[in-house]
Amino acid sequence: MDKEPAANNFIGNSIIIGSDHGGFELKEKIKAFLLSKGFTVEDAGPSGTESVSYVDYGKKVAGAVSRGQFSRGILLCGTGLGMSMVANRFPKVRAALCSDLFSARMSRLHNDANILVMGGRIIGDILAFELVKTWLETEFEGGRHQDRIQCIDL
Repeated sequence: MDKEPAANNFIGNSIIIGSDHGGFELKEKIKAFLLSKGFTVEDAGPSGTESVSYVDYGKKVAGAVSRGQFSRGILLCGTGLGMSMVANRFPKVRAALCSDLFSARMSRLHNDANILVMGGRIIGDILAFELVKTWLETEFEGGRHQDRIQCIDL
């Protein structure tokens, strides 16, 4: 990709991020990546690798996005599946589990995903950085896709 995600290219340069123990190490790397690009990062936890429930941290991030406290969030657990299930139960949250660049791009372009979910035990840090970068750089296309988003958000 040619451009770097930068806080000044992102509306509301603040991102909330959370994980469980299975995604903790990757969360810390992504947090450092985002901070290096000028983003403000709110870490919803946890603070270590001890076993915790993904549900608790998924609720923290998805709740904050649902309430409009943050326009975007990132969630990680071992596979990303549990976090996706939790996050998508919240109104106005469109969480997308992505492990490839095309899905990350399309989740924004057509679905206006506001939470990126990744599996800490599925992908490595280099791919995760590229997924985050692609997801942050891609703008929602709107148009016919806006009508579908409104149907989801009822």
